[in-house]
Amino acid sequence: MAFIDKIKEKARSDKKKIVLPESMDVRTYEAAQEILKEGIADIVIIGTQPQINENNKGFDISKAEIINPFESDKLESYINELYELRKNKGMSPDEAKRLLTTDYMYFACMMLKNNEADGIVSGACHSTANTILPCLQIIKTKPGTKIVSAFFIMELPDKSLGEDGLFVYGDCGLNQNPNPDELAEIAASSAESFKKLVGAEPYVAMLSYSTKGSAKHPDVEKVVNATNIVKEKYKDLKVDGELQLDAAVIPEIGASKAPGSGVAGKANVLIFPDLDAGNIGYKLTERMAKANAYGPLLQGIAKPANDLSRGCSAKDIVGVAAITAVQAQG
Repeated sequence: MAFIDKIKEKARSDKKKIVLPESMDVRTYEAAQEILKEGIADIVIIGTQPQINENNKGFDISKAEIINPFESDKLESYINELYELRKNKGMSPDEAKRLLTTDYMYFACMMLKNNEADGIVSGACHSTANTILPCLQIIKTKPGTKIVSAFFIMELPDKSLGEDGLFVYGDCGLNQNPNPDELAEIAASSAESFKKLVGAEPYVAMLSYSTKGSAKHPDVEKVVNATNIVKEKYKDLKVDGELQLDAAVIPEIGASKAPGSGVAGKANVLIFPDLDAGNIGYKLTERMAKANAYGPLLQGIAKPANDLSRGCSAKDIVGVAAITAVQAQG
């Protein structure tokens, strides 16, 4: 069974309520129809009736909950709550009302904060910043987490690699040049995400162009320092670095370049040293290895909220909604 089919099955076992705030995009309705048809999650769509009428032609969303922010009985309490949250940053009640009724991600985040929904999926027609900023302002970060990061689940045709072809790649979508402390937190969060979604033990490789001192450079030192921080803070986590990609995932090369490593040759969580490497790495894997890429998924936020690529398909939205539902379980 493919990874996403297992995720859908798990989502159906404990159904959650997922908010799709992008009522201005036809892909939202195509995805909602499929999610409801497959019984993956309950769906909330936020929008005015004209927006929904304009974009919903031909799709059955009769089982979805439709919320018009202007008519919601929650609007006034949300305005007051958002104002209280942000007044020290200069927000007025009028500004809070404007955001809640024109930027539906804010309304969705208020639903999530007040336990009136279990997760959010957005970003099909909005930037990552538009998705993440309301989350940080309203939902905040997960207790004990210092940094929000983005990861991809990569499903390779070659099942001999990773965990039956499955990997988590981080950070591939958010943090440009994390310092050693941040890179260590990204590694820990990515390992937790792997365990939650794949259900197997994570083996974390801190990637570099160097393996075990084969090159000297401040960029290499950053990865070495991050690895040491992870080992010190998360003593039960299987992690090693710095490792080149081939040493991380190919057993023979790992044994040659990093003898005695408990991770080299069998890594399933790959931590890239910066956003350039991560973004290039996941796209190379997706396009040239014909892998399925699920993400960018967010980790470190107190409740599940996930970003989409603006080039996503309705099928992609369905997959991310299923993953978000599973993140909301337990």
